[in-house]
Amino acid sequence: MNQKLFVTKRSGEREPLDLDKIHRVISWAAEGLDNVSVSEVEIKSRIQFYDGIKTEDIHETIIKAAADLISEDAPDYQYLAARLAVFHLRKLAYGEFEPPHLYDQVTSMVNSGHYDEHLLSDYSKEDFEQMNAFIDHSRDLNFSYAAIKQLEGKYLVQNRVTGEIFESAQFLYVLVAACLFANYPKDTRLEYVKRFYDATSLFKISLPTPIMSGVRTPTRQFSSCVLIEAGDSLDSINATASAIVKYVSQRAGIGVNAGRIRALGSPIRGGEAFHTGCIPFYKYFQTAVKSCSQGGVRGGAATLFYPLWHLEVESLLVLKNNRGVEENRVRHLDYGVQFNRLMYTRLVKDDYITLFSPSDTPGLYDAFFADQAEFERLYVQYENDDSIRKKRIKALELFGLFMQERASTGRIYLQNVDHCNTHSPFDPKVAPIRQSNLCLEIALPTKPLAHVNDEEGEIALCTLSAFNLGAIKSLDDLEELADLAVRALDSLLDYQEYPVPAARNATMGRRTLGIGVINFAYYLAKNGVRYSDGSANGLVHRTFEAIQYYLMKASVNLAKEMGACPKFNETTYSQGVMPIDTYKKDLDAVCSEGLQLDWDKLRADVKQYGMRNSTLSALMPSETSSQISNATNGIEPPRGHISIKASKDGVTKQVVPDYENLKDAYELLWTIPNNKGYLELVGIMQKFVDQTISANTNYDPSKFEGGKVSMKQLLQDLLYAYKLGVKTLYYHNTRDGASDNQVDLRDKIDAKQREQENQQATVDVIEEEDDDCAGGACKI
Repeated sequence: MNQKLFVTKRSGEREPLDLDKIHRVISWAAEGLDNVSVSEVEIKSRIQFYDGIKTEDIHETIIKAAADLISEDAPDYQYLAARLAVFHLRKLAYGEFEPPHLYDQVTSMVNSGHYDEHLLSDYSKEDFEQMNAFIDHSRDLNFSYAAIKQLEGKYLVQNRVTGEIFESAQFLYVLVAACLFANYPKDTRLEYVKRFYDATSLFKISLPTPIMSGVRTPTRQFSSCVLIEAGDSLDSINATASAIVKYVSQRAGIGVNAGRIRALGSPIRGGEAFHTGCIPFYKYFQTAVKSCSQGGVRGGAATLFYPLWHLEVESLLVLKNNRGVEENRVRHLDYGVQFNRLMYTRLVKDDYITLFSPSDTPGLYDAFFADQAEFERLYVQYENDDSIRKKRIKALELFGLFMQERASTGRIYLQNVDHCNTHSPFDPKVAPIRQSNLCLEIALPTKPLAHVNDEEGEIALCTLSAFNLGAIKSLDDLEELADLAVRALDSLLDYQEYPVPAARNATMGRRTLGIGVINFAYYLAKNGVRYSDGSANGLVHRTFEAIQYYLMKASVNLAKEMGACPKFNETTYSQGVMPIDTYKKDLDAVCSEGLQLDWDKLRADVKQYGMRNSTLSALMPSETSSQISNATNGIEPPRGHISIKASKDGVTKQVVPDYENLKDAYELLWTIPNNKGYLELVGIMQKFVDQTISANTNYDPSKFEGGKVSMKQLLQDLLYAYKLGVKTLYYHNTRDGASDNQVDLRDKIDAKQREQENQQATVDVIEEEDDDCAGGACKI
């Protein structure tokens, strides 16, 4: 007689194995999906049953089997696997599939210390009854499998030591909304809670990691980006490191401006000692960044900024590469190198760049950001002053070193500081932009800290979210979404806490927001236009005009209700200057689309009422948060119709939206012939975006002669981006044959050939404008 097998339930109880129950759960998950097979999942599972097997283990095996079946031929397995995962997740969180009443959930979680106690003091039981009535838990079934894995790994409240999960996604969405609108008048706040809940849970507005994982918990720091500027003193450097530790521990990505630090050998205390230079202090900042794991949500990371003309630049540019020894490398930071028009001019003229220590050249460092004419005057003056320590280097050699390191590591970034200040919502004379952030989409004023508790310094914070372009039916939809996003994020600035006084000072004075987009590649595909051929230019112009216009209109309306931000007078907006006034006019040759909206009316309202927020837009990568909406990330083309997403929680597959209908409409990354069309779209976006854009450059060596990307091409792309007004460049991606790993181009080009290419590059960049540089791209 066969022995009957038993399973062990999550509660510890034993019951007879019921194969029909397993079949019913998979059938439920498959309902309404195309090209999925229940029996295929069962066969793929290959479960080896034994007496006492845990139901949890059975369920996880089935989920993995379904996820492994995700393919271009059967993309709906991503939803079958997701539904199984939702079923499993709810069983883990609640012991059953049906979630509890919202009030019971909140009461229990407040009592256990997992939710912020203000939820019970700000809202009554009757309020929770109303919120519970509009929560739609069936929206959990709209997630893809990649989204569920992100929720499990990063966003749902849990014990990150034991892995115990305490909530499901709809509670996350409704409680984020409840927290952000808690201080609104009681006669309107539940309406705002519902509208914001619907916008986020239906994937129209995407929220970043700090908000998704933190709002509703006792942790109250939700800004995604923190910009910290170090001065050239030990007290300031120590204060910078202290601020880094505090903000890394609270899930923020860090930008560190260390460009003021004097060069190696500079005198200290009148020559009593000589300075050890930048590298020891960069190592100090690296240690601070890596000291915390951000609560298990993500690892600490930072980008450090310095100017191209710094005396130590040749040593700084190689800090990330894999040659050298630990003493002369700082590999666990990323770097942003700062350029301006004068640097490019020296390149195009095949001239020299002179390197200085900022400590030896009074006024030069500040003028680099605040006043381009004054910078050039001082720069030439100091070049001609024989008493000042300096070094001359061919501009082509220095640019070549920068590009080689950028290509080699993929993570040496670029900031055009003149564009960041001349096409900016801030008046550079009083509030210059001296750095960006980890992902190079934030451009905000900073001031070095004199000491740890300095309240006069400025640590710039930016709070982010994004519109899902794939979810809007008309550009008119953006008006309501902009109103919701601006109101919610502005409320968050008052709701969150500030561990460093300088951060509160800057945030309360400037109230900066950065709202971007996700699903741009899908947006292009469903509208039948492409990155590479100019067909998207008009659509992108109209779209980003509408985004910026409605964001600014929302901020003006908020200023009417609550007042303009205290430092609004330090913005160019206060002078009636709009983004449409200051963009690089070279862009008009790329896109001649006219303005569609009433900017004159907006200009008048801004001057009359002010704005609640100094900045409103920034285009971030959204690499992880976009997965929650099953969207393509940021503005980037996908590498394939199925993307393999790797994280600390494992590898998942994500299929591009509406694959069955649009598979031929997507322009995939490595099918795009070159960077030209993409950079033009970035330039069009930058015309309206008031901060900056995480824009990447991409190279497939197989498309180049000899399978090598020439220095000429790298420099041409750099110059073309500058010509179009692009403020920042983020990753440099190089295709590596069968994989998408970045390639060390320097290993592929011997020194002699590289020197020959560099010599020829100057001639080519200047003389071959018409075909390679798009009709004068290199005339800056």
